[in-house]
Amino acid sequence: MSVYSTKKILVVDDEHDVRAYLKSALEDYGFVVITASDGFEALEVLKSNIPDLISLDLVMPRHSGIKLFHDLRKNKQWLNIPVLIVTGHARDDLGKSDLDTLIMQGAGIYLEKPVKPDNYVLKVCQLLNIEPPEDLKNHQEENVDDLKDKLTKSLAGADTEALKRALDALKPKN
Repeated sequence: MSVYSTKKILVVDDEHDVRAYLKSALEDYGFVVITASDGFEALEVLKSNIPDLISLDLVMPRHSGIKLFHDLRKNKQWLNIPVLIVTGHARDDLGKSDLDTLIMQGAGIYLEKPVKPDNYVLKVCQLLNIEPPEDLKNHQEENVDDLKDKLTKSLAGADTEALKRALDALKPKN
């Protein structure tokens, strides 16, 4: 039995195709996957079937991702379930403020749609603190290199004084 087959993931997204896509990406590696189409359906699932991780869309009708996240944090049984935010609204008016709020409240990892299956599975493994599948380990190293390249390019054109002020603001106050 693989470590992945012992892990249960709840995928919450209002788009059927996205739920099926994410479910398939996880099941390909042996994860057990439950799905819900909105926050209310997810709450019903949680009452009888507590997952090891929740993959959560932000913008959904009826009961949004941020509302479900707040529900999770109010319940002692659900409080420590890791949450991976998967959203297409990280930078627009529909989701940016909600995403910023969630990150400040402890949901530190998010992915922007469209999601690559390899990245998705890697983030799930990261949140569950388990080794990623062998075939994804090289991909993980490539992602770090891509991030370093993007960061280097972004910083190359940045205002030096603004960066200094930002770093100073992050330093602990004595």
